[in-house]
Amino acid sequence: MMVLKDILYKVTLNAVVGSTNTGVNAVNFDSRKVKKNHSFVAIRGLVADGHDYIETAIKNGASSVVCEIMPQKLVDGVTYVEVDNTSKALAVIASNFYGNPSGNLRLVGVTGTNGKTTITSLLYQLFKKAGYKVGLLSTVKIMVDEIEYKATHTTPDSLTINKYLSEMNAQGVEFCFMEVSSHGIHQYRTEGLHFEGAIFTNLSHDHLDYHKTFAEYRDVKKKFFDDLSTQAFALVNIDDKNGSVMLQNTKAKKYTYALKQYADYKTQILENQFSGLLLKINESEVWTRLIGNFNAYNLLAIYATAELLGFEKVETLRLISDLESVSGRFQYIISDEKITAIVDYAHTPDALKNVLETINSIRTKNEELITVVGCGGDRDKTKRPKMGHIASALSTKVIFTSDNPRSEKPETILSEIELGVEPQNFKKTLTIENREQAIKTACQMAQPNDIILIAGKGHETYQEIKGERFDFDDLKIVKEFLKQLQK
Repeated sequence: MMVLKDILYKVTLNAVVGSTNTGVNAVNFDSRKVKKNHSFVAIRGLVADGHDYIETAIKNGASSVVCEIMPQKLVDGVTYVEVDNTSKALAVIASNFYGNPSGNLRLVGVTGTNGKTTITSLLYQLFKKAGYKVGLLSTVKIMVDEIEYKATHTTPDSLTINKYLSEMNAQGVEFCFMEVSSHGIHQYRTEGLHFEGAIFTNLSHDHLDYHKTFAEYRDVKKKFFDDLSTQAFALVNIDDKNGSVMLQNTKAKKYTYALKQYADYKTQILENQFSGLLLKINESEVWTRLIGNFNAYNLLAIYATAELLGFEKVETLRLISDLESVSGRFQYIISDEKITAIVDYAHTPDALKNVLETINSIRTKNEELITVVGCGGDRDKTKRPKMGHIASALSTKVIFTSDNPRSEKPETILSEIELGVEPQNFKKTLTIENREQAIKTACQMAQPNDIILIAGKGHETYQEIKGERFDFDDLKIVKEFLKQLQK
């Protein structure tokens, strides 16, 4: 059992009513989970305000309450702590409660619009191959060395983060790589964590449903770098004009990586094929099984991170040549009739453009490129016409279909995607709401040597429609159809 005053260490307090020597068995921000001697933190969320549930939490056994406004009615024997911002306080409390686990391992955070999942997952893979015990906090999954947990958010809440980090401590994990989303930074979920390094990939059109403006989205990312210590490193993609913005006020040691200009870490693409990339990183050549320009950036960020964490150059290059593609990122199969089917997680205009340009740079142009693409529901609507424009401009044929509509009507999403198609590209497009039928149609259209790209969902092996999840694996389905159609 912890003592309340110990878990409040480094939290700025406005007022306290009651004793801070009271015992705390657990910390919760969900009143339904509160039991005897728990501390309840009242968080103002997007949907509900925890301050409305203080009474419920006390009834369930809470011995202390952390809030932004003191309740009018105070209960004897309960300690009330008033702070300016409970989300911020929760992050520091969570870190204290679990014994500041981020300080007992080397934690690196990756932020940016594209590349977070790939970079964190590949760093996990590389450090694992080097023989270390490694942790991973990503969109796809959470890994405590060998133990896997399902992930629900890009950046989990601060209690969950610290719980997993404490578990990593117990397992002897030395390095941990973590995706850091703008939502997570904005909601102070990463506050109270000790980062040894931060990586910035790029910034493009995403999450403007949440942040409202691009400047706000950028500044939230920047805050992550502003908060780094002098002992940490900040590694940014300088080809993105926001890379230098991230470095402006940081106290961390500054490093840059780029493909197009001078940087501390530089790479050239010597060969780009469906089988992989031949890269020249600084002065050394390395062959990798990963494909496409965007992966050249990702691999460069990984190389730089490994070096900044103390790896030998030759060893890093050897490990990079051994890396395998991340699930849902440019995974491909080649059928008996030489039809190439690619599945990719591209769900932003930028990522879709990257994937299509990569395919176009590799293909001979004698074959068709058939793209199957949709947009998720309950997400930024402004990107839908952009996705429609990019898909129809850079493919020979396009089938617009449903992604994960969630609570929205699929036909509304599809009509918003169609708005982006320019008149000259109209004849290339087709709309089939049912995703399975859309993939089947693409397989029927495809001739020997053609390429099918299925974009949008990638590693999500389900569809979410009106709150229900259905099994749906793009790669599995395209494989089956090509087999059934004897292609």
